[in-house]
Amino acid sequence: MAKKPDKPKPEKAPAADAGGGDAKKGGGGMIGLLMLGAASLASSFGLFYFLTPAPVDAAAACPAPEVVAETTTPLAAPGQSYVELKEILITVGSTPATRYLKMNVSVVTDAAGAQAVKNAEPMLIDAFNTYLRALELEDFENPAFYSNLREQLARRSELVLGNSVSKGVLITEFLLR
Repeated sequence: MAKKPDKPKPEKAPAADAGGGDAKKGGGGMIGLLMLGAASLASSFGLFYFLTPAPVDAAAACPAPEVVAETTTPLAAPGQSYVELKEILITVGSTPATRYLKMNVSVVTDAAGAQAVKNAEPMLIDAFNTYLRALELEDFENPAFYSNLREQLARRSELVLGNSVSKGVLITEFLLR
């Protein structure tokens, strides 16, 4: 058999860099990393310099105390009287006695109406119980319900006592088990 002639191997050109690596090396090396760092630094500076709001003068931010001074009317007016009613204990919902509500209520009135509230206490408790027994457990899970509860109890106390005697109700204890 005949031998194939050897092909001459091309000679390698001397390496352009000291590492002896391939001449087609990509990336950019150290210079590329320095350029990337400089670009990041410049963009960070621009972001904070141009997008930061202008400083506000301290005098403009806080008005003078004379301008802000408003008088508020106190909720507890002089001459008001608070008549605490007996504790209310009822079962909640239509299921048999698994959950109950324990509640203490005070009626807000003036000093002259305190005796009228004491005299009408059984009627007030009856009116409150009638409303509370109609509630379901889902009603108590709604956060907006509690302000509505106070309004409903105040309306029932106005119906029993009259607008001139009852000035509202306060829920002093509320326990749902």
